[in-house]
Amino acid sequence: MATVLQFLSTYGNELLLKTWEHLLISIIASLLGILVAVPLGIALTRFPKGAGTVMGTLGIIQTFPSFAILAFFIPIVGVGKIPAIIALFFYSVLPILRNTYIGVTGVKRSLLEAGRGMGMTGWERIRYVEVPLAIPVIMAGIRLSTVYLIGWATLAAYIGAGGLGDYIFSGLNLFQAKFIIAGAVPVTILALLTDLLLGRIETWVTPKGMRKMKEAA
Repeated sequence: MATVLQFLSTYGNELLLKTWEHLLISIIASLLGILVAVPLGIALTRFPKGAGTVMGTLGIIQTFPSFAILAFFIPIVGVGKIPAIIALFFYSVLPILRNTYIGVTGVKRSLLEAGRGMGMTGWERIRYVEVPLAIPVIMAGIRLSTVYLIGWATLAAYIGAGGLGDYIFSGLNLFQAKFIIAGAVPVTILALLTDLLLGRIETWVTPKGMRKMKEAA
């Protein structure tokens, strides 16, 4: 305990700054992934023949090592937070895209026909029928992607983007376990808290009828 307090008294402000940097990088990449993947996933449900190609391509990109993606963008945009966010963005897209596609295609055709019979336009069916009913599946993809990004963001320190990865790399280079722990423990806490928060948001945005069905089950 004394060692922890001593470490916090020495590096407390720096630890808060790096935690903020880490969270900022992760959240921006995740938000960009949501902005791109959710509309694209919905669009692919209208063009199912192209869905396999797009998801296959993104799946191949996800097999690339994280360091390789980070290194690829260095000659293009340099080092720092921007290439880290871009690399993490590519990793965030596939889980959100796949879950959006699965969630929307899983909506019962009878409900869509009912919406069409009520005179809803294509956009209105997306907004009022498909997305609300698919939101639990979409949110599951967002939760998975964001939690993964928080872990992967530790590698951003490799290209000077800051974050808690700085402590982990410093600890490995200096053979100082306290720095490794100072980086790893907050990352774990951030991931758990983020998953909990997104779980609450998922419950909040899920239509009441679906919530009651889940509770009953």
